Amino acid sequence: MTNITAEEVKKRLDAGEKLNIVDVREPYENADFNIGGTLVPLGNIQSMQIDEIEDLKDKEVIFYCRSGNRSGQACMFLDAMGFKNTRNLVGGMLAWEEKFGR
Repeated sequence: MTNITAEEVKKRLDAGEKLNIVDVREPYENADFNIGGTLVPLGNIQSMQIDEIEDLKDKEVIFYCRSGNRSGQACMFLDAMGFKNTRNLVGGMLAWEEKFGR
């Protein structure tokens, strides 16, 4: 796992780069505000319900949550399961909203 900042992600998205982004929050949090990507709540990851992202094992995958805590846990868990390039969005959606708003 490596960290990535909200600024780095936004810059890459604004440049039109196709990123593999996974939101590990709960569905109601995702519905409230998200930056795109696939919704796979942390509980699903921990119970190995990761069919949606299994094909990303060898690719860069950026995980985010509210604060960066759950996404960090997801990265560590998936690293142990053989994912090669997990990135944790530092500060999560709190940092994103602080820098860029909704």
